[in-house]
Amino acid sequence: MTSRPSSLRLWPLFAVNFFMADMQSGIGPFVGVFLQERGWATGLIGTALTIGNVAGMLVTTPIGGFIDSSRNKRLWVVIPGICVVAASTIILISQNFWAVTLSQVAQSLASAAIVPAVTGITLGIAKQKGFNALNGRNQAFNHAGNMVGAALSGYLGYKFGYVAVFVLAAIFGAIAIACVLMIPAKSIDDRQARGSREDESKNPPDAMSVLLKHKPLLVLALALAVFHLGNAAIVPLYGLAAVAQGQANGPSFVATTVVIAQGVMVVTSLVAMQVAGKRNYWPVILVSFMFLPIRGVLAFFVTGWWGVVPMQVLDGIGTGLQTVAVPGMVARSLDGTGRINLGQGAVITVQGIGASLSPALGGWIAQWIGYGPTFLLLGCFGLASIALWLAFGVHVKKY
Repeated sequence: MTSRPSSLRLWPLFAVNFFMADMQSGIGPFVGVFLQERGWATGLIGTALTIGNVAGMLVTTPIGGFIDSSRNKRLWVVIPGICVVAASTIILISQNFWAVTLSQVAQSLASAAIVPAVTGITLGIAKQKGFNALNGRNQAFNHAGNMVGAALSGYLGYKFGYVAVFVLAAIFGAIAIACVLMIPAKSIDDRQARGSREDESKNPPDAMSVLLKHKPLLVLALALAVFHLGNAAIVPLYGLAAVAQGQANGPSFVATTVVIAQGVMVVTSLVAMQVAGKRNYWPVILVSFMFLPIRGVLAFFVTGWWGVVPMQVLDGIGTGLQTVAVPGMVARSLDGTGRINLGQGAVITVQGIGASLSPALGGWIAQWIGYGPTFLLLGCFGLASIALWLAFGVHVKKY
């Protein structure tokens, strides 16, 4: 196997990253306004989303371990594709509380598996030396897919209603399945895909206890959990505030916020790749945390269309930096353990604790004190992440 990946097996990988957008976020950004228009209160919406997120969070770390041990990495992209199709189908059939919750569980399962799966495939093709560059390109295609998917969702939602949005998500999932099956299985080195040592017979992969002993991983996961506790609820609440005040059409407004952010992320992910290649991932992640408090203040003062562009540009920069730096830092810090995908799953699980609690926290607070003060409170979590990242910098600065 050559050390440099050929274009023959890269274009299906880039296509997977493009169409897997709906496996990561899927119908999520549209679910809130979809349910609000059907009479759901913000607290109940947040609770349904949270239950689904928690269920997915519980399986994320085990899934990472399964991907490490699996000899068929492509299967772990097929499974999320099926889950996305199921999630879209369920929510169209019924808007009963438990049906909606079940659809969110299916969506969360897709989100849990897709990132470690694609990370493993990327490592297996490019190996550790080429991972940063290939991962950066992957993320650019992924954000482009999010942007195109959101634009199509907004247009189709405006013209034909939410049914078209959910059908589009299912189509993206089906195409991603077809694309991953076009990647030759033999082009993926399973040992490189999990970051194993050269001689596994003498140096077997580390046990799962490595996750509890690895301080860089613990610091990264905790800082991300705090960040996402504030970050995950801002965009859904921002959309709910604008729609509730009659300032925007639901589908088109949500789509516009996603399109702007993802467009910025395409450029930001390539910049992050270059910075990490010349230095390391620590300063990239530090900068990403700084944008949350700024967005909280901006959302407090400006709602509706006037605030969409600046707030989503800031979100695009912060999130775009993390999509490259977080998997890169995990892969670099766990290299040689044979547990890279397990580590990816563990980080996603811990940050998922924050992200899964965020909709319920933000939804109930907004119901009690209003949208404006809630945005300020959510922005403060970014300051807490910065403090953690600086306080424990000795453990993570070299990565």
